[in-house]
Amino acid sequence: MDGMTVENWMEHEASNEWEIMMKKVAAFHHKHDFAGQNGHDMGYRMALTIEELGELAAAITKGKPIEECAEEMADVLILLMGHSLAMEVDLKGAFEKKYARIMKREALQGRLGVRVTEYRPE
Repeated sequence: MDGMTVENWMEHEASNEWEIMMKKVAAFHHKHDFAGQNGHDMGYRMALTIEELGELAAAITKGKPIEECAEEMADVLILLMGHSLAMEVDLKGAFEKKYARIMKREALQGRLGVRVTEYRPE
């Protein structure tokens, strides 16, 4: 599933909200030359993802204001969108494909809550 490069997004005429958001993330990557400064290395990006998920978890579990939780969610979203730039993946296309699959699944009750997964406990 091919996506576009940062340069492709910078030149692209956005026609919907998703494309506008992707173009903004591409502009951020372009401004800071992520591709040229090792910012597209996925090992590094995965470490950043773990860091940002920890900040989101801390905001939620510590009962911080919803605005802080929302900001941390935005950080995770921007980072994931940046992953798709770094890997040239069509994230919206991947979302649509996965969404179609998960909508066919049944919900399961696990020890901690509801799960919608292909996994079946033994």
